[in-house]
Parts: sequence; C-alpha cells; structure tokens
Amino acid sequence: MLTLIKMPTILVIEDDKDIANLIAYHLEKANYKVVIAHDGKEGLSLAKKVLPTLILLDLMLPEIDGLEICRMLKANEDTKNIPIIMVTAKGEEVDKIVGFELGADDYIVKPFSPRELVLRVRAVLRRLSPPKDKNILEADGLKVDIDAYKVTIDGEPVHLTITEFNLLVTLMEKRGKVFSREMLLERVWAYSFEGYDRTVDVHIKRLRQKLKDRAYLIETVRGVGYRFKE
Repeated sequence: MLTLIKMPTILVIEDDKDIANLIAYHLEKANYKVVIAHDGKEGLSLAKKVLPTLILLDLMLPEIDGLEICRMLKANEDTKNIPIIMVTAKGEEVDKIVGFELGADDYIVKPFSPRELVLRVRAVLRRLSPPKDKNILEADGLKVDIDAYKVTIDGEPVHLTITEFNLLVTLMEKRGKVFSREMLLERVWAYSFEGYDRTVDVHIKRLRQKLKDRAYLIETVRGVGYRFKE
C-alpha cells in the first residue's frame, strides 16, 4: 500500500506576475505546492481559504499592502500561526522591523537568488518540527512545553511566533551559554548570510516584550551576543 506524502503549500502574494511565476517555478522544483495571488485582497482571501503551510508576502501590493496583510493574518485565529516570509525590494530597515513587530518570521530582499529563496523557506518550515528530547523547560514561572508549542508565565499563555518559540527554546536549553548572533542565525534560522545580525536583535527585542517582567531572563552580553540567565 502506498503512503501519500502531502507537499507543503506555499502561498505567494506578489503583484509582479513574472516574479511570482519565477518563484513558483523554483519552489515547485523543490517539491512545494504553490498558490499565487497578485494583489493584497486576493492574497488575504486565499490565505484564509487555503490555510497554506507558509506565506511569501511582498510588501508593495495593490489593494492591501503587505504589512497590513501580515497584521490581519496574525490577528486571525485561523491564520496566526502560519509562518510569513516578507519579500521586499526596499531593503529598508524600518520595513523589516515593522514586519517583525507584526509577527513575520523572516524576510528576503529583492533581487534574491533561487537558492537563497528555497533555503529560507526550508529553514522556516524546519522550525515547525522542534526537538523532542526535552519536552518541558522551566525558569522562574516561565514554562515551555516543546511538544505542545505552548509557553506560559505563571499559568498565563504567551503567544509566540514559530521563530520566537525556537529562539527561546535554543537559549533555554543551554542556560548560561553565550550565543553569538551568528550562532543563533545558524541554529534558529538555519542560515548564516552576512548582514543579518539585526534579524536576531529584533527578534530578541520582540521576545523580551512578550515575556514582560520575565524579560530579564534573556541577558545581553555586550560585544558577544545573548544568553539565558542561569
């Protein structure tokens, strides 16, 4: 009896049809199913209807811009856990930071190579399968259930993105160990492209904000990186 393996579905929201088709071509070569939307309104509708495994979201879109789509998807109970990779031609720091603040998991700047695109998609999807060797991590009322993808503080739920969750788990599993930004990029994001150190800083900031009065548990080691307090 044959077992059918369901391919991950990637929703590409991109108004440039040539770019969208090129993205689809390379993703399909990498064994992903691709659905395309050419404007923000259509993309938002398809995201809610298809519930894709991951969304590649261009920021500059007609009808509804990418940042607003990201905000709406993360506010919706059915779509809030779908990882989002922002695609932007701007390359401006403010766009990336705002996107991360809204809950995006990663970003890629045009023009990008097909290899980098596929690598980033694989890296984000890999985060959907956390390690199973340590099921519960705890520290000062902060509790992380790895199997259930649940984080609580004194019993109250803390809602993290997939990237934030894996960043927290990485730090907690090695309490007291200092991780450089490069090490965190390799372990959490699964890539080591130059110039993406700011990605780590923004996610650490957002993670601390969500941990509120337990933010002190994530310490900054100046000139080196970050560690989880022993």
